[in-house]
Amino acid sequence: MSFFFGLVIGVAVGIALIVVFVRSENARSLRRSQLATTIAAFARMTVEDSRKILAPEYYPSWLTWLNLQLTKIWPYVNEAASELIKTNVEPVLEQYRPIILSSLKFSKFTLGTVAPQFTGVSIIEDGGGSITMELEMNWDGNPNIVLDIKTRFGLALPVQPLVDEFPCFGAVCYSLRQKKKLDFTLKVIGGDISTIPGLSGAIEGTIRDAVEDSITWPVRKIVPILPGDYSDLELKPVGVLEVKLVQAKELTNKDIIGKSDPFAVVYIRPLRDKMKTSKTINNQLNPVWNEHFEFIVEDASTQHLVVKVYDDEGLQAAEFIGCAQIRLNELEPGKVKDVWLKLVKDLEVQRDNKNRGQVHLELLYCPYGMKNGFTNPFASDFSMTSLEKVLKSGVDGKDTAENGIDGKNKRREVIVRGVLSVTVISADDLAPADVMGKADPYVALILKKTETKNKTRVVNDCLNPVWNQTFDFVVEDGLHDMLILEVWDHDTFGKDYMGQCILTLTRVILEGEYKDSFQLDGAKSGKLNVYLKWSPQPIYRDL
Repeated sequence: MSFFFGLVIGVAVGIALIVVFVRSENARSLRRSQLATTIAAFARMTVEDSRKILAPEYYPSWLTWLNLQLTKIWPYVNEAASELIKTNVEPVLEQYRPIILSSLKFSKFTLGTVAPQFTGVSIIEDGGGSITMELEMNWDGNPNIVLDIKTRFGLALPVQPLVDEFPCFGAVCYSLRQKKKLDFTLKVIGGDISTIPGLSGAIEGTIRDAVEDSITWPVRKIVPILPGDYSDLELKPVGVLEVKLVQAKELTNKDIIGKSDPFAVVYIRPLRDKMKTSKTINNQLNPVWNEHFEFIVEDASTQHLVVKVYDDEGLQAAEFIGCAQIRLNELEPGKVKDVWLKLVKDLEVQRDNKNRGQVHLELLYCPYGMKNGFTNPFASDFSMTSLEKVLKSGVDGKDTAENGIDGKNKRREVIVRGVLSVTVISADDLAPADVMGKADPYVALILKKTETKNKTRVVNDCLNPVWNQTFDFVVEDGLHDMLILEVWDHDTFGKDYMGQCILTLTRVILEGEYKDSFQLDGAKSGKLNVYLKWSPQPIYRDL
């Protein structure tokens, strides 16, 4: 009897769950349909409809006059703007041109007969005595753009990209303040581009990268309306970003046999000659690169640094692992920033919850003309003693005499030599390593380049040990060396790994000394408290 009673109860519960699930799905479907209807209604809205909904200040009367005048002069604007864009974009296309192509130029470029319409305006005050006017523009145009593409195999293809969105024009210059999604399709006049493997993707990527970089702020194109000097509007360097690509951890394994062979591509602007590529670390999901790169900054308020990590596949195309970015306005000028960035699949669409790993960067932004006595430690005149300045000026004078009236000296690279004093103070909240829930920790100190090693004493049965021991290291090249601190559990017949932290020396070289706590990598918990002090002895070598 109890069996049949349980069977009936089970069937009833099952039917109830199915009914609830079906009703829930129907409700979700209804909400989606209503949302789609609302979005479609907004898409069908005209300028007149939006004027009825929004406040009058969003549509000043002069905006209507501006649209009317733009329609009248559009044939002349089309001719001038088409030639201007063609002249400026073709060199950018050449920079992005894939290796398989020998030529990439416009054979036809016209913006069409339909003029854009301005639908709104906003005023941005930057507090520096200037005002930026942003005009919202809709353009459902009929451009005719034909690319003449020649491959290295002697094949010529006229390709026509149909672009749905184009940059707006300002009073003195035009640019997009933010990166926009470019939707376009490619078609070969009289053929199908997809019949050539890999060519369609290469051309699409080339066009997308070239257009985005050539029209996105801080890149801007100046259109003089009245005669005058507009050089202050041109794109100019404002500083230097020093980037130390330290390491990565917990990278996704892209190889079936063995582990990934990761390398990183770092850039601010995606121009071929301005992108930096690290060395490849074979068969490693926790690579340590310790590589230094330098980038020119043109607008610290809007630009960002991008890091993309790939798995090297040899002769095949590298496989993408993940990417990350950091805005330059998050950096304090003259201060070293040590950051771990989480790798994601797409920088624009943040919907990826998969763990792709993290990348470790050390960043130093040095604006031009920075005061308060700050000097870039990577510059060749950093931390020179009076005697070294005399010797350097004497050598420079000798070089000038030898080179004649040109006076061209050899470029010099600074080698920051000195003594690094490391005080291992204590550790907090270490993970248990023994059966009894304790550990016998000690710290091993390793200077990576010279492989100089030291270690602290062992503190028995403690998860919050205190050492207060100081070690001195003679460093031959401080800007390109690193200190590795490894925590181990001492056993009678061996040792157990408890975590590590990797420190570059840029911060201590810049600040002279500092005290900080560092989280242990490769451990469930624990942090290490250290004090570092630097005594410089810089020397110089010819490159």
